[in-house]
Amino acid sequence: MQTYILHLFRILPIISLSLLLHLDKVKMSNTTQIMSYEKDKNALIEERLDSLLALMTLEEKIGQLVQYSGFDELTGPGAKTGNALEKYNRIKAGKVGSLLNVLSVESVRKMQELAVNNSRLGIPLLFGYDVIHGYKTMFPIPLGESASWDLEAIRMSAAVAAKEAASSGLNWTFAPMIDIGRDPRWGRVMEGGGEDTYLGAQIGVARVKGFQSDDLKNPLSIAACAKHFAAYGFAEGGRDYNTVDVSDYTLHNVILPPFKACADAGVATFMNSFNEIGGIPSTGNVYLQREMLKKNWNYQGFVVSDWASIYEMEEHGHAADLKDAALKAITAGSDMDMESYAYENHLETLVKEGKIDEKIIEDAARRILRVKYQIGIMDNPYLYCDEKREKKNILTKENLGISRDIARKSIVLLKNQNNLLPLSKDLKSIAIIGPLAADKDTPLGNWRGQAINNSAVSLLEGVKNMAGKKTEVTYAEGCKLSIGERSFTAELTINQNDRSQIPAAVALAKQSEIVILAIGEDSQQSGEGRSQTDITLSGVQQELLEAVYAANKNLVVVLMNGRPLVIPWMAENAPAIVEAWHLGSEAGNAIADVLFGAYNPSGKLPMSFPRHVGQIPVYYNHKNTGRPVSKDNNVFWSHYTDMPNSPLYPFGFGLSYTTFEYSPIRLSKNTFKNGEQITASITLKNTGKYEGSEIVQLYLRDLVGSLTRPVKELKGFQKVTLAPNESKEVSFTITAKDLEYYTARKQWEAEPGDFHLFIGTNSQEVQKTTFKLE
Repeated sequence: MQTYILHLFRILPIISLSLLLHLDKVKMSNTTQIMSYEKDKNALIEERLDSLLALMTLEEKIGQLVQYSGFDELTGPGAKTGNALEKYNRIKAGKVGSLLNVLSVESVRKMQELAVNNSRLGIPLLFGYDVIHGYKTMFPIPLGESASWDLEAIRMSAAVAAKEAASSGLNWTFAPMIDIGRDPRWGRVMEGGGEDTYLGAQIGVARVKGFQSDDLKNPLSIAACAKHFAAYGFAEGGRDYNTVDVSDYTLHNVILPPFKACADAGVATFMNSFNEIGGIPSTGNVYLQREMLKKNWNYQGFVVSDWASIYEMEEHGHAADLKDAALKAITAGSDMDMESYAYENHLETLVKEGKIDEKIIEDAARRILRVKYQIGIMDNPYLYCDEKREKKNILTKENLGISRDIARKSIVLLKNQNNLLPLSKDLKSIAIIGPLAADKDTPLGNWRGQAINNSAVSLLEGVKNMAGKKTEVTYAEGCKLSIGERSFTAELTINQNDRSQIPAAVALAKQSEIVILAIGEDSQQSGEGRSQTDITLSGVQQELLEAVYAANKNLVVVLMNGRPLVIPWMAENAPAIVEAWHLGSEAGNAIADVLFGAYNPSGKLPMSFPRHVGQIPVYYNHKNTGRPVSKDNNVFWSHYTDMPNSPLYPFGFGLSYTTFEYSPIRLSKNTFKNGEQITASITLKNTGKYEGSEIVQLYLRDLVGSLTRPVKELKGFQKVTLAPNESKEVSFTITAKDLEYYTARKQWEAEPGDFHLFIGTNSQEVQKTTFKLE
């Protein structure tokens, strides 16, 4: 009977599907045909869902809502004992919908066979994993990659990561993280796109498109997941998992737009967040998940909880016990339970007690099954299980080349006094100093997937590869950054006392023509659970910096870090500073490309660097306040008495080896109405001696609103490459849509009035003009 049902369920709908999918081979001549085709495909999936759900028992529907973390012993000796045996039997019975952390085609196939060959309906499993900035080939951490402002490069990075992950049997990633982050104390800023809503939305969409490609059934693509819904980046004090309390204005105008953009782009899944908002944990937030996401945005994918976040509603004090947590989570719209064991233990009872309508369970199961149809595993459960692809597509020379290109695009030149950079290949000697100079592990970053530890190209190796044959390259560690264990789950112990290597580093610096000093953060200092109150240089690195600078003023500092750091002494004294983040597998080669001028840096900061931790949060799109300046030369205005309000390095900042000249702004007209548009243009000229790329940035300010508005907001950017002495007109089109925000009327609209328009090289250095929306 099992075989008959499975055969009937699979084969008959596939006959209908094959008749429709032959259209894939037909070249469609216009958009209408393509839209009709997509509509027909979606309609067929809904028909198949209706048929399947009609066959499923309540237990089987609940099973689709359950996700376990992988356990290798399932296919080994341990599979017949204890908790593993219970999970093993539940998979065989069709009572599990997804596994995470199951790696390799062999392991995925074994797990898939358990579900498909033994359960009554043979429904396959989803296999998820945190593919954050690469699978085995590592790319820059997302914050670093965001500094490229290069959406095609970011899409490509995600596409390569998807290709490698899919070739290893995976079909779902828990990325991109699109939380807006204004507090660099929060360790997870390394995983996002920075402080700006517009840029963050653009980057999120690029990564979704990269992971998912144009066709989710492409076996080299994986389903993406927009996380963390919502406001996770606004944890109080920058302390991970902490309380969030934001206004309706901030929620709608700052936090939610990247999620809406990803939903509109077709992201397959959402993940809710650990934090509470206004007293309600996001996992149990009806307004966010069921009303906003599923009703108002008409989102058809599913929502997965974060790790044990359903259970954690007990710890929040929002649920009395796990049963109550299950009730509140499923009611709120959290469709899949990741590692809380709440749904499998309590949903059936809650339905029987009349506390949950089975229709809610069925809606969640439908959403999860819909994604399984969309990625193609309902027709071929082993679509992602190809050992040949696994051997062919992972850590290839091509993938490493793409990683190197994206890494150098992500580098930001913060300072270049007296044009110390780029370095000449005719230098007689270069000293490479610092705890990160020869480090082959830290450049891989946190959330490093299946990267091989200590596999990155170090800065020392990169410089040796690039330096001239007659240049002597020497090395001194200078100091240890950390001591003891380094792992994803362990607290890192920073070296606070050992200064024994500093004298040797100073001696080397004195006898060298140029010094390159590599300092910053260990890869395990930023990331989940790694918030810090002190974001200055850790340990004895500041002492090393000052000692080396005193020995040799021809100093290039290469910063490797996962968050903005507080570096006022360095910014004032070091002649050259290169922000190199944690750049991934090809870090050393990419940095050397920039240091020696093989690539002219073009990166711009996606997040402001504070002067002092006491300024945090410091971000460019702040409000004006009622006292923005001193009008009577007294202290009664919004400021600090001990330092400027402004950041050390503002959002959008980044230098080049060449220079650019901006002409005055030209507007096509000074007033326009809804339905019309205006064009703002400048002429950009390369006035230096190198070819270079400039990221031209457009900002707007709504001067008067029903709710107060920021002093400026990014609304567009363009990357322009120019040869020396070359000029180009750069234009931006502004419509009423660009002026919309979530107003006092609790709707998105553009309010008539006067606006400032800014164009410039970063959020502070801009030109200004004015226009009016009538």
